[in-house]
Amino acid sequence: MSTAPWRDPALPAATRVADLLSRMTLEEKTAQLYGVWVGADTDGAGVAPHQHDMTDAFDLDELIRHGLGQLTRPFGTAPVDPAAGARSLAQAQRRIVEAGRFGIPAIAHEECLAGFTAWQATAYPVPLAWGATFDPALVEEMARRIGADLRSVGVHQGLAPVLDVVRDLRWGRVEETIGEDPYLVGTIGAAYVRGLESAGIVATLKHFAGYASSAGARNLAPVRAGVREFADVTLPPFELALREGGARSVMAAYNETDGVPASADPWLLTELLREEWQFTGTVVSDYFGVGFLETLHRVAGTPAEAAHRALAAGIDVELPTLKCFGEPLVAAVRAGAVPEELVDRAAHRVLLQKCELGLLDEDWQPEPQESIDLDATANRALARRLAQESVVLLDNPDGVLPLAPDTRVAVVGPRAADALAMLGCYSFPSHVLPHHPEVPTGIEIPTLLESLRTELPDAKVTFAEGCGVADPDTSDFAEAVARATEADVCVAVLGDRAGLFGRGTSGEGCDASDLRLPGVQGDLLDALVATGVPVVLVLLTGRPYALGRWHGRLAASVQAFFPGEEGGPAVAGVLSGRVNPSGRLPVSVPDLSGGQPWTYLQPPLGLAGEVSNLDPTPLYAFGHGRSYTTFAWEPVEGTHPTIGTDGSYDVSAVVRNTGDRAGAEVVQLYLHDPVASVTRPDVRLIGYRRVELEPGDAARVTFRFHADLSAFTDRSGRRVVEPGALELRLAASSADIRHTAQLTLTGPVRVLGPDRRLRCETEVSGVG
Repeated sequence: MSTAPWRDPALPAATRVADLLSRMTLEEKTAQLYGVWVGADTDGAGVAPHQHDMTDAFDLDELIRHGLGQLTRPFGTAPVDPAAGARSLAQAQRRIVEAGRFGIPAIAHEECLAGFTAWQATAYPVPLAWGATFDPALVEEMARRIGADLRSVGVHQGLAPVLDVVRDLRWGRVEETIGEDPYLVGTIGAAYVRGLESAGIVATLKHFAGYASSAGARNLAPVRAGVREFADVTLPPFELALREGGARSVMAAYNETDGVPASADPWLLTELLREEWQFTGTVVSDYFGVGFLETLHRVAGTPAEAAHRALAAGIDVELPTLKCFGEPLVAAVRAGAVPEELVDRAAHRVLLQKCELGLLDEDWQPEPQESIDLDATANRALARRLAQESVVLLDNPDGVLPLAPDTRVAVVGPRAADALAMLGCYSFPSHVLPHHPEVPTGIEIPTLLESLRTELPDAKVTFAEGCGVADPDTSDFAEAVARATEADVCVAVLGDRAGLFGRGTSGEGCDASDLRLPGVQGDLLDALVATGVPVVLVLLTGRPYALGRWHGRLAASVQAFFPGEEGGPAVAGVLSGRVNPSGRLPVSVPDLSGGQPWTYLQPPLGLAGEVSNLDPTPLYAFGHGRSYTTFAWEPVEGTHPTIGTDGSYDVSAVVRNTGDRAGAEVVQLYLHDPVASVTRPDVRLIGYRRVELEPGDAARVTFRFHADLSAFTDRSGRRVVEPGALELRLAASSADIRHTAQLTLTGPVRVLGPDRRLRCETEVSGVG
């Protein structure tokens, strides 16, 4: 047994790591700073554009002689039986341990955006659907299960959650985000982090920062966000997830902001993240992000210069495989072009994390569990519950929904009979299996057509596809119209196909020029509506689409954002009435297909007005969603209080279920600041609470507002609370205000530090 201090688990982790670093050569230290992607396709067909240029051939045996920092996606690169994959990963770890002088295993990481991105693993709803639930506790439970599955096969780190705030709905990765509001994104994202970390998995916040604000909604395009937008919209979700979730890793974004790439920004990755926010974990690059400093951003002339810029900014680990942090970095350090202290700093952080994970302990063993089930019954039950809570009933003006049990239903549309209509871009079947068409899906994914037939066994259900998702062919319209005219009601199932880099209508690199439904789906919907048969629109999408063209012409409309493997039964349950819809929009649904970008976080001149002929008001506002029951709101009247700029105030409402069935209402609290030293959003979310009520029951929902929640970044760049009048608006959506409480802040302008309050505490109590 080794007597070296770094092997002694009784010593502080920092002491152990310092001892270990003092014994390592430069090659051994740099080896801890990169990963390898064994089995990745390097010909350009299986990876993203540009990325095949970033992968050099390497001798793995020679490489691991110095140790290894990370193993990239041992399960997410190709279809691997989970048990066999766990054994293979354990064997790879033993090989790494035996090859290196110090016997230190690698950290294995995987994608887990909407579940573990592995063959036969549960495909949960996408993050945009998490946002629609307004249910952090449920998202935390999901993440805990995802983390347990990752741990069961030997994975240590998960590359999630995405905390980008949607700024332009045309962006392809809208499906990966939680929504357009930083408070919703931050609270749901922090819950995901808590769940993943509670299972012992290192959560990785991405993409830090600004990635979703790209010009023209184009993937990787430059970001030109102002200082205040960056501070008040982009950054808060990351701060909240670090402080409340305890995330141990952050991924630097691809984008540049005002000419500075995130991967080479010492203000972002060191001054803000580490010095101000006191983050002590690891910063990893997005895939090939370090090399992109040379090839795409052109702020470095060689791989060694790219490595220097990234290390100096604060990146610790180059993912997914070595390009710049390997031999180019070693040579540059030996030549005196890169200070060895930068290598030591990054290696210390990486080894400290490995120490926390137990990977420096002499008795560490990589043996996997004997029995592995990545799609257990409990997983599927949770996936269904999450899907059910995420379905948003946009409108039901004539009460056509729920469908009658013995009705004649024509199901029409390209998303009705396709299992992949339920899944987002980072689900394994959509992300990897297109390159392996001979391999089965690996999990059961009921289609909406199958689910509706199961849900309504006494109904006569017919089907016609009508058209494809994105192709221009209209030759099947006639059959679709014929099926509709024979029915009592037509269910039009339209939407997106998730894919990568133009191979889908939603997903990474699948950006949209406008928000019209893809292909000729809008024309198909026109043809169905023209029959005069009531049409229920069901959207299975990764982003919202403009629906103003059909407003007032549809019998009902339902929105589901890629609801996962149990999405078919969940949506069918809403249509049949078995499930009372309770989802709320995490993004606004536009009226018009143009006029982008737009979010609800607008100052007065960003709203509709006489200064422009274009009205950007959405058809359905952020936070909107209907139910099959009704709720009455009874505000708890209070005084017009005066509190200090460091004070707090409770605002309450009683919500009563006045219908004849159980349901859930989402009580939302918005802030309106009438006068401030810089322009402010007319309203912004500062609190919410989902409340489930039986018929006739009522609950009192109380929000404890603290003045910190009114803070913003002023003209000098300080985060301040200003004295003056405020309005707290209790609402069913950002546009449906039920009660307003007036209050006044008094005292001096208060400058806030990193210990500011980030969350509005809520309390729910029963009412007799």
